[in-house]
Amino acid sequence: MAYQLIEAPPDPLAIPAQRAIIDRILAGAGGTPGAAMVVLNELQGEIGYVSLPMQEYVARRLRIPRSQVYGVVTFYSFFTTRPRGQHTVKLCLGTACYVGGVTTLIEKAQQFLGIRVGETTEDWRITLETCRCVGACSQAPIVTVDGDVYGRVRPEQLRDILTRYSGGGAG
Repeated sequence: MAYQLIEAPPDPLAIPAQRAIIDRILAGAGGTPGAAMVVLNELQGEIGYVSLPMQEYVARRLRIPRSQVYGVVTFYSFFTTRPRGQHTVKLCLGTACYVGGVTTLIEKAQQFLGIRVGETTEDWRITLETCRCVGACSQAPIVTVDGDVYGRVRPEQLRDILTRYSGGGAG
């Protein structure tokens, strides 16, 4: 299946409605010391990601070094600097999943979707990620899609799971 190319969304700072959300969140922080984490968490939740221009804007408005904001965003796996697809597929890299064959699932997912881990399909339907232990080790290997957990996934089952969310996939 050929993907329809959809342009990446413009940076939220360039969109008046999203800029208003960003400014509202920053205004709510006031001059509170240590507000960066709270502000960034709210931005991630409402906008969906924290772009580099957003990080610079937050640093300027909170009067803290850009490196401090960047450090928070890159340290915590909850944050992302790029928009995600409509669906997020995560493959667990915990010990049980690793032993259970998640590396084969990662290879298959990359082949099927035509992207690498950390990327989003050109049609913005799926972002492929890895994660640490999901906490369902008895069901390893685990694949999650938007919080839906699929356990004991075998390579031949993965295509069906991905097809439900991708609209057919690349393969």
